[in-house]
Amino acid sequence: MSEEDGKQKPTYEQARTRLEEIVTRLESGGAPLAESMKLWEAGEKLAAYCQQFLDSAKEKIEASKQTES
Repeated sequence: MSEEDGKQKPTYEQARTRLEEIVTRLESGGAPLAESMKLWEAGEKLAAYCQQFLDSAKEKIEASKQTES
């Protein structure tokens, strides 16, 4: 998910969609343990990425409110 490894960062929507897919897969219970662990780790990274995106958006909104006042 980082630009350092040559990949472009996903949009918030792409990350959220992938996270939903991972959650659905994990909830189905059909994946072997090793795969489940990899999915869990990927889900944790995606959740953190989405939260960071939302926190950044909130900060921008709050900053714009401060400049308008």
